[in-house]
Amino acid sequence: MSQTLSASTLLAVPLAPLAGALLAGIFGTTFGGNWIGRRLSHTLTILGVLVAFILSAMTLKSVALDGARFNETLYTWMVVGGLKMEVGFLVDSLTAMMMVVVTFVSLMVHIYTIGYMEEDDGYNRFFAYISLFTFSMLMLVMSNNLLQLFFGWEAVGLVSYLLIGFWFNKPSAIFANMKAFLVNRVGDFGFILGIGLIAAYAGTLNYGEVFAKSGELGGLAFPGTDWMLITVICICLFIGAMGKSAQFPLHVWLPDSMEGPTPISALIHAATMVTAGIFMVARMSPLFELSDTALNFILVIGAITALFMGFLGIIQNDIKRVVAYSTLSQLGYMTVALGASAYSAAVFHLMMHAFFKALLFLAAGSVIMGLHHNQDIRWMGGVRKYMPITWITSLLGSLALIGTPLFSGFYSKDSIIEAVHFSNLPAAGFAHFAVLAGVFITAFYSFRMYFLVFHGKERFDQNPDAHHGDHHGHDDHHHHHEPHESPWVVTVPLVLLAIPSVVVGFMFIKPMLFGDFFKDVIFVNADRHPAMAKLAEIFHGPAAMALHGLQTAPFWLALAGVAASYYMYLVNPALPAAIKARVQPIYTLLENKYYLDWINENILARGARALGVGLWKGGDQAIIDGALVNGSWKLVRVISGAVRWIQSGFVFHYALVMILGVFALMTWFVWGDALVQLIK
Repeated sequence: MSQTLSASTLLAVPLAPLAGALLAGIFGTTFGGNWIGRRLSHTLTILGVLVAFILSAMTLKSVALDGARFNETLYTWMVVGGLKMEVGFLVDSLTAMMMVVVTFVSLMVHIYTIGYMEEDDGYNRFFAYISLFTFSMLMLVMSNNLLQLFFGWEAVGLVSYLLIGFWFNKPSAIFANMKAFLVNRVGDFGFILGIGLIAAYAGTLNYGEVFAKSGELGGLAFPGTDWMLITVICICLFIGAMGKSAQFPLHVWLPDSMEGPTPISALIHAATMVTAGIFMVARMSPLFELSDTALNFILVIGAITALFMGFLGIIQNDIKRVVAYSTLSQLGYMTVALGASAYSAAVFHLMMHAFFKALLFLAAGSVIMGLHHNQDIRWMGGVRKYMPITWITSLLGSLALIGTPLFSGFYSKDSIIEAVHFSNLPAAGFAHFAVLAGVFITAFYSFRMYFLVFHGKERFDQNPDAHHGDHHGHDDHHHHHEPHESPWVVTVPLVLLAIPSVVVGFMFIKPMLFGDFFKDVIFVNADRHPAMAKLAEIFHGPAAMALHGLQTAPFWLALAGVAASYYMYLVNPALPAAIKARVQPIYTLLENKYYLDWINENILARGARALGVGLWKGGDQAIIDGALVNGSWKLVRVISGAVRWIQSGFVFHYALVMILGVFALMTWFVWGDALVQLIK
């Protein structure tokens, strides 16, 4: 059995999508003369991602079955003092799993894009962007050091900026990509501070070397305070995760990012960018295990995100925004699991979520296409009979999302809820309430969308805003026609994503959560954080877990959510409006998204602008330009003017000055003491 992996094979995994991105982005656009057409552009990029997926699957097989590992430096960029700046790969079970998830979902999105973006003028550019995004994410998850991790971290942020603002002539898209970029910079500032503290006190950026010194870091205090250094490091790192994984209050960018094309919603917001923070914390588990304060902070932030972002999903009418707020809530679940030291459960839910959430986003895009680019679920209804493949795959994805027993989402979500229940941290009580309440809310808004789209009275011919849509620049002259099923390049990815959304949880819960899959990769101090150890004691197999799940509170809460949405939107559709009228202040609060956007735009942004203007006018113009720069030359001018008057060049002036000088000296020596006494 092979115990090592080939460096050249691993290097081909990220480089294959990069090659496709460069070919399509240079030779398929006006930048390179449009040498290659649409067919060749999508063929090259899909081929690159397919190669990456096949190699990733082979790597996962070698890691899982043969115990293969890889941890080497491939290139040394520079050495500063004793600090090495390197490019290298660490491939273990966590990395191999992420590689397969990223490349599989990316491959499905690439195929789907052929049908979804066929009418768009930026077709080749879009394929170049999504392949470049895949390269960036692979470099992030495969890194063996914090420098390369940060490179991948920033690269996915940059490409997401390009993708969210893909339709750059659309003002709302430009506002959304700028918002995403700026909010992520806030998180990234904390992230780079955490990396800087590690570099300063550990003297290395390599994961293995940092983890080897974690005990030393855990015993140090932050200079000038009573805080533990490890707590400051972990909180700084997690602030980076809050931005990238859209945790409260740095979540505000993600719903607005729906302004980009639907395929990037599936790619960025299901399997890749937003899960980078979850992956990073799981990778850094040896550090986070040393700080209960940081874990409590993570628990609280995750619980707030899981619960309160779910509330916002209830009132959304844009089909993509419903799924977007669902993503926020599920990221909250993953974060709660991290805080409970259930890192394996968080990563397991990350994998399950990647499949069913990518499915739901792509299914939403299929509905948008079938309804001629209408996104408002209030003007849908009865789509089931027109789009059977989209309907059944959406139903399977929704069942997985709400945690229906035997579906993939059930195994990961219930594991998180139980792990939080067994956690002994002070914040675990609130977190457990939040994730339990979130089950009902998730089921309610998910099936509200499902029932309004696929069942009930047909309303798509009554849409007063039929030209509103996700596609930019499309011809909507046929919007009065009946819905139609999407082409095979759209439906095949839906089917291929629906399969793991149903079966993968049953297949992999035992090795990933209670086996040796993450052995020597994720570290948990079972004495201090016993949640996963206690969960292992009551696990008796996936079938028994599903059977037991029928008797637990999460199942009945999910069932209640489905029943409530069925009654309110199919049986008694007048009830939601009546409830809205009774609780108008709450509805207004939710409609304004807790006023966080208002606070950001009117207080934080204006405050930052006022500070900037003050520094510009007071600091730059008044002090630097006015006092230092202009003041210095004015002083020199005054002095030089006086000196110039004295240095006239006439001999009789110099003689007069000499006589006056002698007279002054004589006067001082003769009358000086008398003058001093007179003054006194």
